[in-house]
Amino acid sequence: MLRIGICDDAAAARLALHSALERLSPGCVCYEFSSGEGLLSWLAKHPNTIDLLFLDIEMGQMSGMDVARAIRAQNQRLHIVFLTGYADYVFDGYAVRALDYLLKPLSLDKLSSVLERAALELKNDAHETFSVHNTDGLFRVPKRDILYCYSDRRQVHLIARTAEYTFYDKLDQVEAALGAGFVRIHQRYLVRISAIDRIEDSAVFLGNLRLPISRANRAAVMAACARGMLEDF
Repeated sequence: MLRIGICDDAAAARLALHSALERLSPGCVCYEFSSGEGLLSWLAKHPNTIDLLFLDIEMGQMSGMDVARAIRAQNQRLHIVFLTGYADYVFDGYAVRALDYLLKPLSLDKLSSVLERAALELKNDAHETFSVHNTDGLFRVPKRDILYCYSDRRQVHLIARTAEYTFYDKLDQVEAALGAGFVRIHQRYLVRISAIDRIEDSAVFLGNLRLPISRANRAAVMAACARGMLEDF
């Protein structure tokens, strides 16, 4: 299921694109925004919610290109497709890693092609993200942004750089899904290896954050960190 954002200050243009997307990608979820400022404010509160963003370049106070730069500055990994009436902006998109451009008026064939490409990109990204499904929705969290996870009864709490997520699962299953790059430091704690700054007798430190390490897991944690240092070197 694609989660798509549409940012255009023209209501008619948003409606037309929304209708076309529902025809070409049944089941997709669309979020509409009438300004870049509104989009950025929403993204700050709902990171990792949108997979694909259709972004009009020629908007009011904040242009689509400025919005794209702000999105990348926030470290948002969503795919961006620019909407424009002019071809002049095409080369500017390289700086913000735009997926594509669509010239207005929109062609359904071109739009379909962009959706297929986006789906392929998301499939390729799947091994780099972890999907969280809870009462707030579905979130694809980049693994490199995850700091640690801990279990509390039947729930798992995932702590990322810019957000926290709580969902029902077993930490064993989360550990298996995250795979290499994470280490179990305690029965209740799973940590991204590269986030560990130092290890002491009974704790690991992520910056100033202290997390408990069990005696049974200490040797495995030390070995995992050593391998991580060699890979970085």
